[in-house]
Amino acid sequence: MASAAHSRSSRTVFALLASAALLAGCATDGGAKPKSAAAAPPAAKGPGAGKGYSHDPYPSTYHPYPGVPTLITNVTVFDGEGGRIDGGQVLFADGKIVAVGQQLSAPAGAKVIDGTGKTVSPGVIDIHSHLGDYPSPAVQANSDGNEATSPTTPDVWAEHSVWPQDPGFSRALANGGVTTLEILPGSANLMGGRSVVIKNVYARTEQGMKFPGAKYGLKMACGENPKRVYGSKGREPSTRMGNIAVDRQTWARAVEYKRRWDKYENSGGEPPARDIGMDTLAGVLSGEILVQNHCYRADEMGIVLDMAKEFGYHVSAFHHAVEAYKIADLLKANGTCAAVWADWWGFKMEAYDAIKENLALLTKAGACAMIHSDDENGIQRLNQEVAKALAAGRRAGIEISDAEAWKWLTINPAKALGIDDKTGSLKPGKMADVVLWNGNPFSVYTRPDMVWIDGALMYDAHDSGRRPVSDFELGQPGSGDVK
Repeated sequence: MASAAHSRSSRTVFALLASAALLAGCATDGGAKPKSAAAAPPAAKGPGAGKGYSHDPYPSTYHPYPGVPTLITNVTVFDGEGGRIDGGQVLFADGKIVAVGQQLSAPAGAKVIDGTGKTVSPGVIDIHSHLGDYPSPAVQANSDGNEATSPTTPDVWAEHSVWPQDPGFSRALANGGVTTLEILPGSANLMGGRSVVIKNVYARTEQGMKFPGAKYGLKMACGENPKRVYGSKGREPSTRMGNIAVDRQTWARAVEYKRRWDKYENSGGEPPARDIGMDTLAGVLSGEILVQNHCYRADEMGIVLDMAKEFGYHVSAFHHAVEAYKIADLLKANGTCAAVWADWWGFKMEAYDAIKENLALLTKAGACAMIHSDDENGIQRLNQEVAKALAAGRRAGIEISDAEAWKWLTINPAKALGIDDKTGSLKPGKMADVVLWNGNPFSVYTRPDMVWIDGALMYDAHDSGRRPVSDFELGQPGSGDVK
């Protein structure tokens, strides 16, 4: 009996305590149910997309040289986008193209130049140059274009080898009208490193030449060069299948590297360890860096296009591309350009099946095509190289106008470099990168009369004071008088 009474007493006490607790709860929260757990803390935040580390640690310090408002009259105008104006005029001021037409008025204080019998064009753009990295004089002490110590070296940057005093820059300006060029690492490696786009002006540092706002490129190479260089060292790759295998394995690592950084930048936490080479490849995967791919054979270009789809990047241009005419439709469908020579062929097996009609056939098929030099001498006469390619196309029955062919020198390379909104044609608002040729620019007798970069007169054939000479040349016989 005592036990039963104790049990009933316990139940009564428990019930009273429960009622008291319920009443206390009603008194404090108006009858709301008690919270079962504390609210979850807000999700962690990262620094934001692309802000995990500096993507521009060596920024451009380029500043245009001073210029004056200028009106060029009575000229044939190639606007760079396929247009031609006979008896035309070009007006530029404050570093920009102001107007192109036939009835323009010069602003007060403008310099007026009568160009009767001459031609005006946008400045020539060479998408494939090694000036500065393989400068003149061509001695081993200056040979800095190939880091041929590993099949993939995306960690190296061409700009860190560029020697601004290379006399080749002034030759390209004065003899070839070249105002913009891309400096690339060499082609010993599958991934040779970052390229850099520069304005063709002299500066104390490479950063003082660096084209403001231009994207970096990743120089890649396929075919004979990587397999020869590393096969001779008894290591992979020594075959074309080895080339692709090493590329794919490297891209797979880059995809994972980018995933880790994306996660950190979005959600925070501990930042991943930096890898300078993987930074470059992640930049390609995000579209921040453009792929410029040395490749000769059509079949290899097709494989690279498939590899790009596999890993989610885009090939901006194939360089050399002597068999591009065989896959013009594939290039057009993939939005990939071809940068080619006029008639280089046969110097190695993968260059054997080149044809002189390459540029014309690519253009006829609607693909993006352009001329390039890959040579310190060829860069001085890219206009003549285009003349050769144009003549070959016409002999094959492909009619391309002179003005249309000028796209191979200006707007098409600008597109492949991602700077066509800034330069590459004589359109109002674009940089005043302008060449006045002393005749028909497709003649071997024609050369630049004057060259402006951002509206500043950088070369004048009639003024010895406007013939740029690098510090390296000062005091040497012939400096400045033979360009």
